[in-house]
Amino acid sequence: MKLVVLGLSLSSSWGNGHATTYRALLKAFAARGQEVTFLERDVPWYASQRDLTDPAWCRLDYYADLDELARWRGEIAAADAVMIGSYVPDGVAVARLVREWVGGTLAFYDIDTPVTLAKLERGDEEYLSAAVIPLYDLYLSFTGGPTLDRLERQYGSPRARALYCSVDPTAYAPLAVPRRWDLSYLGTYSPDRQPTVERLLIEPARARPDLNFVVAGPQYPADIEWPANVERIEHCPPADHAAFYSASRATLNVTRADMIAAGWSPSVRLFEAAACGTPIVSDRWDGIEDLFAPGREIVLADTGQDVLTALERDLALMGEAARAAVLAAHTADHRAAELEAELAAAASEQTRTRESV
Repeated sequence: MKLVVLGLSLSSSWGNGHATTYRALLKAFAARGQEVTFLERDVPWYASQRDLTDPAWCRLDYYADLDELARWRGEIAAADAVMIGSYVPDGVAVARLVREWVGGTLAFYDIDTPVTLAKLERGDEEYLSAAVIPLYDLYLSFTGGPTLDRLERQYGSPRARALYCSVDPTAYAPLAVPRRWDLSYLGTYSPDRQPTVERLLIEPARARPDLNFVVAGPQYPADIEWPANVERIEHCPPADHAAFYSASRATLNVTRADMIAAGWSPSVRLFEAAACGTPIVSDRWDGIEDLFAPGREIVLADTGQDVLTALERDLALMGEAARAAVLAAHTADHRAAELEAELAAAASEQTRTRESV
């Protein structure tokens, strides 16, 4: 299968979770014997922060604008499948152009489904419009559950399927590094996540100055008052994630408000931390229990005291159990097989539709 992907970024993990998701998925997809080309909009904020420039498992190239994208028309037309991702600049225009050119299956890969739907509800068509959704043969969503029915019934998607994020177990595994922190958090600043970070990390840090905490990620406002026992790391590149998690006695997962409302929206950080055998303390949302067993594979916390109570425990067995759950069902190999199957099913449906006309 020849797959062309137009995504937010493969080359830079700075300030986004898309790059690590694409890297794990497409590397595993290529390992299944498939041919992958990734086309990325060349924007200065990623161009200056690239941490992957020449992947061995796919062709990576750039286009400056829609006119330059036309240079790839032949490649897109010859592909068995083309997949456009969420947050691609000028995504609506890109979709309309590619729909004209594509010869195979056209899929949308939504790494931000609840955010996308919230945008559509308020008329924000930054990268997707309601009118474009039916043009996609397949809508692959980071969110499962009732959202898939909504995409088909309300928005007219011909085929909506869950394709959760995943982890590359060769890049994320327990490392023998010194323990530096009792609780860590890895994530770009988000206004709707910050109250939970305050409640589940900063408040416990203030209550227990004898414990060590860390928050890693860019774009945090300068006026946040961090307790003295909370270390700040501006950017932790993917190459350092395994060491970061392995140096943490436990790590915190915080979910965006739109994803909590939708449910069934696991963050890639959940799978990455679990693959490193690091015990996870998470906020609550519908569907999390379908991924990790509460109390055995994950701690669900509502208050800062819940966090402190968890940190009083020996969580090592929980970390091991979470790692086993991820390796059994949530690796990049699992997702690559799912992607291959969904693209093939969509192509078969297109063939049946054409033959019935």
